[in-house]
Amino acid sequence: MASSGLIPAQPPPGHAAARPSGVRIWVMAARLRTLPAALAPVLVGTAFAGYLHVFHPLRFVAALLGAVLIQVGTNLSNDYSDARRGADAEDRLGPVRVTAGGLVPPRQVLLATYASFGLAVLVGSYLIAVAGWQLLLIGVASILAGVLYTGGPRPYGYEGLGEVFVFLFFGLVAVVGSSYVQLERYHGSAFALAVPVGLLATAILVVNNIRDIDTDRRAGKKTLVVRLGRSRARTAYAVCVNLPYACVLLLGLFDGGLTLWLLLPWITIPIAVRLMRIVDRQTDGPTLNRALAGTGQLQLAFCVLLSAGLLLSR
Repeated sequence: MASSGLIPAQPPPGHAAARPSGVRIWVMAARLRTLPAALAPVLVGTAFAGYLHVFHPLRFVAALLGAVLIQVGTNLSNDYSDARRGADAEDRLGPVRVTAGGLVPPRQVLLATYASFGLAVLVGSYLIAVAGWQLLLIGVASILAGVLYTGGPRPYGYEGLGEVFVFLFFGLVAVVGSSYVQLERYHGSAFALAVPVGLLATAILVVNNIRDIDTDRRAGKKTLVVRLGRSRARTAYAVCVNLPYACVLLLGLFDGGLTLWLLLPWITIPIAVRLMRIVDRQTDGPTLNRALAGTGQLQLAFCVLLSAGLLLSR
């Protein structure tokens, strides 16, 4: 998934731009601002297991670490692949990409991608050993989804399917998989809890692609936002931000074991309203970058409060 962040300040006229340090370059490449989207579903899936009085601390830490490593590997892979396809042009409104910006040789970015996914496999091996072979399928599917988003012969991110895969992998797969790590079985309520998490993750990608709609269109990147157009894409963003609040209400009302503690995420409604207004009215890059970062923060806050609500429902 594309990251959030601010456009680097332009140097004064007649001065060369300062080259970031090595550590800062790799922080930029890893896109640390995207990590809440990886962490949030693990929190919810694990909290649901806690609601059922099951909690394995080491499995939780391993699931968090594995999710972060897959996210970082995906970001590096996307950086490399987008640069090769010419999607990250100089006029993009988002933060600098290290491959396209010439900050890191493509081969080094590719090696870092392999290293991230390799470490994720090591962590996943532990989870497979303690929780079951089914997690192998989840891990392989997650890595493939990350690579093929902008890589491979026909990247699905260029065909308008990015939002679908984000909903699936940052919602259903991540939440249900995290609960399975703890419970070693699937549970219907875990699937229901995954829906609001996936919708908010999808909202992050939608606002990212609204920001990039013009450059994506010129690069031939047919994202869902490019296909819908700016106006309908803004409506899609509002739907993805609004529906999670209805989802937790319905789950609290109709799941016999859960309680209205699940309404704790409603505390974040004012933040959601402010973000929807910004996305609906603004088109400039810096403002949409802030909305992008804000949507990631909204998802994390929503999921932390949802996790707390689950634990309070025990």
